Amino acid sequence: MKSRIRIHDKEFEIFLTEEQIEKRVSELADEINRDYQNKKPLFISILNGSFIFSADLFRQLNIEAEICFIKLVSYKGMKSSGKVTTSIGLEEDIYDREVIILEDIVDTGRTLHEFIPKLLHQQPRSIKIAALLHKAEVTEFPVHPDYVGFTIPDKFVVGYGLDYDGLGRNLKAIFQVTT
Repeated sequence: MKSRIRIHDKEFEIFLTEEQIEKRVSELADEINRDYQNKKPLFISILNGSFIFSADLFRQLNIEAEICFIKLVSYKGMKSSGKVTTSIGLEEDIYDREVIILEDIVDTGRTLHEFIPKLLHQQPRSIKIAALLHKAEVTEFPVHPDYVGFTIPDKFVVGYGLDYDGLGRNLKAIFQVTT
């Protein structure tokens, strides 16, 4: 695998290898398997970025579980737009359900801060957050993932589902911007 790539007008270098990601996703699945033994949680995967993380994590679960998808959009290019838009909504009934939100990255926390109250209105039994990446130093809203793959610095990243203007999602590793 290349250690440096170019997407659009930006250069990126490898930040997390495919092996590191696989190992950590497996550890997260083990934690969730322990915590939700004899329960049947509903996983809500936030598209588009979390689809690869969601699939890899979900395939490693040995508990009874369901998964659904919702599309929330807040990024344009390399920056958050500051506005969260729902393009595909939640159709599942979450009343009295254990819910685990699957997110590719939590940075400012705005997306989940706006989404979670909508879920709480439907009275789930519990809501937990599993995020592959967390930029803890830039979190502005009171959103704290319960399961975190990696805590990373405030650098723009692509790969493993994360994109830069539509490109880079298919990379097996995660790359951070250098220019």
